[in-house]
Amino acid sequence: DPSPEIRLMNLFNAIMIGLKEIWAHKFRSLLTMLGIVLGVSSLVAMAAITKGMENGMKEALIAMGGLDKVLVRDEDVPLFQEHLKDQAPGRTIKDVYALRKSAPLVRLVSPEMELRGAMISGQGKTTAPSECVGAWPTVLEMNLFEVEHGRFFADLDEENANSVCVIGTGIRDAIFGSPEETGRDINPVGEVININRVPFVIVGMFRHYESEQAAKMRELEKDKPKETTTGPVRQRGWMRKEWDAFWRKNNTVYIPLNTMWVKFRSASGTGGLPDPRLTDMDIKVTSLEHMDAALAQARNVLLMSHNGVEDFSFRTQENQVEDINKRIRNARISGGIIAGLSLLVGGIGIMNIMLASINERIREIGTCKALGATDIIIFIQIIVESVTVSLIGGLAGIGASYGLVHILALLSPTQNSPVITTDTMLIAVAFSAATGILAGLFPAFKASRLDPIQALRYE
Repeated sequence: DPSPEIRLMNLFNAIMIGLKEIWAHKFRSLLTMLGIVLGVSSLVAMAAITKGMENGMKEALIAMGGLDKVLVRDEDVPLFQEHLKDQAPGRTIKDVYALRKSAPLVRLVSPEMELRGAMISGQGKTTAPSECVGAWPTVLEMNLFEVEHGRFFADLDEENANSVCVIGTGIRDAIFGSPEETGRDINPVGEVININRVPFVIVGMFRHYESEQAAKMRELEKDKPKETTTGPVRQRGWMRKEWDAFWRKNNTVYIPLNTMWVKFRSASGTGGLPDPRLTDMDIKVTSLEHMDAALAQARNVLLMSHNGVEDFSFRTQENQVEDINKRIRNARISGGIIAGLSLLVGGIGIMNIMLASINERIREIGTCKALGATDIIIFIQIIVESVTVSLIGGLAGIGASYGLVHILALLSPTQNSPVITTDTMLIAVAFSAATGILAGLFPAFKASRLDPIQALRYE
């Protein structure tokens, strides 16, 4: 019975023989690795894409108001109230006052009236905002806005229907010039712009909003030399700007709700009649633990305000979180299946090459067994060759995934840029090693069971 030292030496020799065999057939081994390279790179790339999607969606969710925000939406009346359809009032300012008075678990209510198709002009330039909204000062806390220059309009502006507005940095850039164009951070407070040809004084400007990934890229681009380009500048990525929560936030214009009513909505309804309906109504609850109770309170209050007609529904940010998690889960399953099939193909390639290698080395294996090599030594030698090929392919796949992710980052929107994580790389390498082991089991078992006499006589 050999000593532990001899066993260890035999194992080491088996590993070295396996590595030498791979090196002796470099081109064949390289072709065998390609399947593993493609499998690992696709696994890492798909995981990076889903991670980027998750980060982008959750950042946008926070930017739009946080988890305690609830949107009160217009809804078709239920079937049992179909006969009351003509009596559905929709969301009005009456609902806002009712919620503030009779729903103690609702800590914040924000009514909004939007001016659709608004155009902003000034300094000889014109731009279309993502939205031009009449709102109460509560919209600051509701949508998590921060004023960088000037102030937000106050209750007095609301009462007097003053022609004042607060704009985002995107509106400032389009009308007065961006910091990149002018070389300075322009403060537009006190300037006059026209909203659909009605003059408004800018009393404040929000801070600039961007995703974490966009901020990092902007910092990196500061050090790069500026390139002179001709022709239109294309937005990076395939996603439309209107779907970018940060772009929408930077291109928003807010005016007092009463100003919106007096200047634009008091005679703009159907047939020239006043339109008292709100475009949007958001609420925030006292705490997430009381979400269900707060929504029950709000529903009861709105039913009273609407004379029993249930022409509304609630859309919580938690619903959106569930949607995000569902999308991410589906994307991960789909990506895992694709990567798994790629690794399966790579594993079949390794098994095929190992079987061919054994047929070429039958006399060599017979000689080794005749000189005292045990079945387990031969088994380990073949497994080592298989695992080494798959591990080298896995590491090469990690490197290839960086190039693939870089290409995908150029095609994807900034807030959804793929993100490679250490956990994903470790999982990919572990899967490649497992593929090598599984692919080498049958060839190793076949090689270890060879009869040395028959092997030596093999031609």
